[in-house]
Amino acid sequence: MSKKKIIAFALCAAMTATTALTACSGGKSDASSKIVVGIPQDLEDSLDPHEAVAAGTKEILFNIYEGLLKPDETGELIPAVAKEYSVSDDGLTYSFVLRDGVKFHNGKPVTAEDVKYSIEKSAGMTGGQSLISAFSNIKEVNIKDDTTVDIVLNEADIDFPAYIATTTAAIIPKDNDKPATEPVGTGPYMFVSRSPQENIELKKFNDYWGEPANIENVTLKIIPNADSIVMNLNGGAVDMFARLTSTQTQQLSDNFNVLEGEMNLVQAVYLNHAVEPFDNVDVCRALSYAVDVDNILELTSDGKGFPVGSSMFPAFKKYYVDLSNTYPTDIDKAKELLAEAGYPDGFTFSITVPSNYQPHVEAAQVVSEQLKKIGVNAEIKLVEWNTWLSDVYSGRQFEATLIGVDASSLTATAMLDRFRTDADNNFTNYSNKDYDDLYAKLYTAGSEDERVEIYKELQKNLADNAANIYIQDMAEFVALSDKYDGYVFYPLYVQDFAKLKIKEQ
Repeated sequence: MSKKKIIAFALCAAMTATTALTACSGGKSDASSKIVVGIPQDLEDSLDPHEAVAAGTKEILFNIYEGLLKPDETGELIPAVAKEYSVSDDGLTYSFVLRDGVKFHNGKPVTAEDVKYSIEKSAGMTGGQSLISAFSNIKEVNIKDDTTVDIVLNEADIDFPAYIATTTAAIIPKDNDKPATEPVGTGPYMFVSRSPQENIELKKFNDYWGEPANIENVTLKIIPNADSIVMNLNGGAVDMFARLTSTQTQQLSDNFNVLEGEMNLVQAVYLNHAVEPFDNVDVCRALSYAVDVDNILELTSDGKGFPVGSSMFPAFKKYYVDLSNTYPTDIDKAKELLAEAGYPDGFTFSITVPSNYQPHVEAAQVVSEQLKKIGVNAEIKLVEWNTWLSDVYSGRQFEATLIGVDASSLTATAMLDRFRTDADNNFTNYSNKDYDDLYAKLYTAGSEDERVEIYKELQKNLADNAANIYIQDMAEFVALSDKYDGYVFYPLYVQDFAKLKIKEQ
């Protein structure tokens, strides 16, 4: 039997109802069923949805937690803990009516008090710090009655429903004082246990309000060593693994189907603009001219992937600007810029890369070789994922890093907010007054068309100033054992285990 190549291009635009093509077929729910899903890192940062920062953590928490609203596989926002909502004429008050019968995994019903607590905690109104900068716009959260909660904003924000639909705005019990280690949500799967650096166990939540999960038990097997992934798949220890490299998919046995979509993220060499020489824009531009994106794609993914020139991926069609040709490969131009910047003989710097993400490691290796042509020595520094989170993302102690940055919500703001000078998540320390001033205009824009133009200008600012060495929105390869079916691509960085099913025999 030959390996079946299932092509499932996830071309859904995040702000439209474009339908994702998926590789789904019928299957039966099996109360004793299970699946083992490989993941490249432990959930090191926090199991508290309001504190988790890593995309790899949030994509798993998607199965445990829900907000008042949630995204479906087409990018549309659908009711979740709330069954409906309305907006006041001035756009300042969002009134959410809670769904009847929604229970937490501990068996307790969701109350208006839980919703008020969760939103205020997520917004940093209870003393913590919000991971959603737009939530600083929340003025107050009021309980109108037992089933209705009003969220009042300081200023109207048409993107607000999309923020409410993120995992970071999940509804949690008010009385759970250990959400970081004992997560309790309302999602289709409930947390069972965690063995650090080994596995996480999830179990189907039988009292889930919506369409129940098909598979009873999900084991998340942690495989931080990229060289072991194919061995675990072919050896039968793992049934599914997402975000494989093209090379890895070619090494799989005939027992696996390979699904292909888009990751909906921006892979780039992210530069720390607070350290030399990346505080000099000509140096950043020189490196961008020296990098050959097509060559990177050819060597790392058989030419598959979607070149980008700024911090937006193509699925955001309404806002996306194709700036991939801003820096066509030009070695002479790169050398000229380096000389003008005071580095005629080049320089040496380090690219910190999380060792558990093989696609980023391989891309860094190609970039390093390409930069040698202009006399720049890029030394690859491999680190564990938790080290990357603490040192690079939180501590900003790095020179450059090669990683993929995703959107935490179905908004253009989610990709562009992090480049404001004073943004908490601006780990690259990008600081540009024109960018800050332009971004501020989003809040006073008189129409959606005006906002769209501002988003496009923000992308051009990042490209013109070579904020990062932009590479691609990566092609996503998912290996799924031919015993299973139902995998669905989303226009967000999530894994939806509830839709997986065992094939009928």
